Amino acid sequence: MTTKEYLQQAYRLDKRINSHIREKEELMQMATSVSSPQWKEDVVQTSKSGDAPFMRTLEKMWELEEKITAEIDLYVDLKAQIHTVLNQVSNPDYLMVLRYRYIHNYCWERIGEELLADRRTVIRWHDAAISQLKVPENPIMIEAGI
Repeated sequence: MTTKEYLQQAYRLDKRINSHIREKEELMQMATSVSSPQWKEDVVQTSKSGDAPFMRTLEKMWELEEKITAEIDLYVDLKAQIHTVLNQVSNPDYLMVLRYRYIHNYCWERIGEELLADRRTVIRWHDAAISQLKVPENPIMIEAGI
């Protein structure tokens, strides 16, 4: 894994967490909405569940909540480790580029606005800073299928 790939994990994990949160909100809406009446003929079922129809949705929400909590814990640990890695950079401009890019997830233009530099300068500083970094011996690795 390259240094850049290692640092980009936090961005991807953040997006995944936000996606799970949106999914949970949609499930909450489903669980709390009123179901429309069924106008079809009654069919005799031999194995009818005694649970209310929204219970399965609530179970999915709880499972998703556990996943979100685990991902947030991993995200916090990864960010702490990334802070340690970024502290290897001694140049303050280089360090700020890396912090804005990998801690705050800013785009190049926004970093340029913050540092009063043009896009090419920001990218040049980024590349110089990346060349100074080393991935930790035991890096936190984000699994693709969490």
